[in-house]
Amino acid sequence: MDEKSVYLDRFVSVVNGTSSAREFGRDLHPMLSDATIEAERNLVANVDTVVGVTRGFRRSQREPIERCIGIMAPGMAEFQASMTPRGLEGMRDLDRYCYCVAGVVGETLTELFCDYSPGLKSRRERLLGLSVSFGQGLQMVNILKDFWEDRERGVCWLPRDVFADVGLDLSSLVPGKGQAGSKFAMAMLRLIYVAAGHLAGAFRYTMLIPAKEAGMRRFLLWALGMAVQTLLRLAENPAFVNGAQVKISRNEVRAIVLATSALVRWDRGLRWMFDRAVERISRAGSGG
Repeated sequence: MDEKSVYLDRFVSVVNGTSSAREFGRDLHPMLSDATIEAERNLVANVDTVVGVTRGFRRSQREPIERCIGIMAPGMAEFQASMTPRGLEGMRDLDRYCYCVAGVVGETLTELFCDYSPGLKSRRERLLGLSVSFGQGLQMVNILKDFWEDRERGVCWLPRDVFADVGLDLSSLVPGKGQAGSKFAMAMLRLIYVAAGHLAGAFRYTMLIPAKEAGMRRFLLWALGMAVQTLLRLAENPAFVNGAQVKISRNEVRAIVLATSALVRWDRGLRWMFDRAVERISRAGSGG
């Protein structure tokens, strides 16, 4: 077991309360690289305080969090151990990766939402049925937009079979070189449409949250809105050669926050806005 896997395994026991959070933070902090941002350093340095807070939660709140970490940590260890610029083998592997790092978070949030708002309990099963799709939609958008940056680190989370279908080898791709650009765009568009389907599920999930729970809706809509806008940028430029070409601007983020906040309790308005965004993605992908 490599060092990263050891610490992920230890973190599971820390969250479960069977290992010392203070010792975990003390041991891990010196291991952090220079690339670790200050906020993450502070989080590790104060992990005992953070875990102490979560240990004070009700059992109905702790159990979903412990389950999430228990799935995410070994899943991350497994995929980190097999990182390669060749990508994942197929869509099934991409789905499993997205579940381990994001889908299970959707399930966890659903349990916490239902614990907080008793009125949601009657919708729990429908919410859980869509929660994994919500997580996968957001994660796929991140994977797609970060493709070239990840490649520079020797990492690729895209499925090889999708690119092999158009005659491309993920491990040997060069940005925009020769005919690779158009073939690359074909493969990316296929994945963009898969991601759009998951974001449609994410919207249905959000609409199951009662309008009176404006805080929950706002939290979900902000993440969903930025993902949809980023996916539109990808559909407009599927042969992109660096992340800057598909990154949304601060003004776009501001507009998303303002628009979704203004419409947070108006289902018809939100549905109209989401439908128009999906139509724009479809038109962009088809060259319309």
